Amino acid sequence: MDALILAAGLGTRLRPLTDRIPKALVEVAGVPMLEHVARRLIAAGADRLVINTHHFGEQIERFVAEREGFGVEVLFSREPDVPLETGGGLLRAAPLLRGEEPFFVHNADILTDFSLEAMYAAHRESGALATLAVMERPSARALLFDELGLCGRVDEGKGLELWARPAVGEVRRLAFAGVHVISPELPAALTERGAFSILEPYLRLAGEGARILPFRVDGARWFDIGKPEQLERAGRGLDHEPHPDLPGC
Repeated sequence: MDALILAAGLGTRLRPLTDRIPKALVEVAGVPMLEHVARRLIAAGADRLVINTHHFGEQIERFVAEREGFGVEVLFSREPDVPLETGGGLLRAAPLLRGEEPFFVHNADILTDFSLEAMYAAHRESGALATLAVMERPSARALLFDELGLCGRVDEGKGLELWARPAVGEVRRLAFAGVHVISPELPAALTERGAFSILEPYLRLAGEGARILPFRVDGARWFDIGKPEQLERAGRGLDHEPHPDLPGC
């Protein structure tokens, strides 16, 4: 199984910490985020990791080499000019993926303890084009799902409410948890270019009839380390509440 770890972000909200290291190497409970994420994916069955890089990318490559690739094959998708966001990053990394089986895409700044294996199995059983880990939690940004799957999204900060198609039945507003399972056909369906969010093609494809399904992870521990206060909370959570499914705890 392949897994793409998105590690190209600038981490501007964590400055000055990220003025000297990439966000993916920020430590939580004494372990760099990249290692937390990589070892979780490997435990779930990933035997090839593709890591996209931009900000201090050479530090990430050196760190992976020091860890001997965590025991699996590791390739790097370098974004030398600008970070390409989630969608552009996936498109650039696609040639490095084997393209034979569904693969994970996992943000490098997310820690969670839900079962990646169960998510992967649910995706394979459904035959969806993509499956997104989502949960009920307060968030100004959310995805909208109905009986058929993804149908829209909202971003209160930007005043956006976008619909891919008319809703069918009850609509549930759910926050994205930063983990996807994607079928190998999806990269070829990306017509967007440059730097773009993966949510743009998800909505477009959902409007064209593709099945983009939710995988509920309500109740799972979930940490986004994008801001200093979030990083501190994650560190407290792992230091004080050890969990066997989170490496390094």
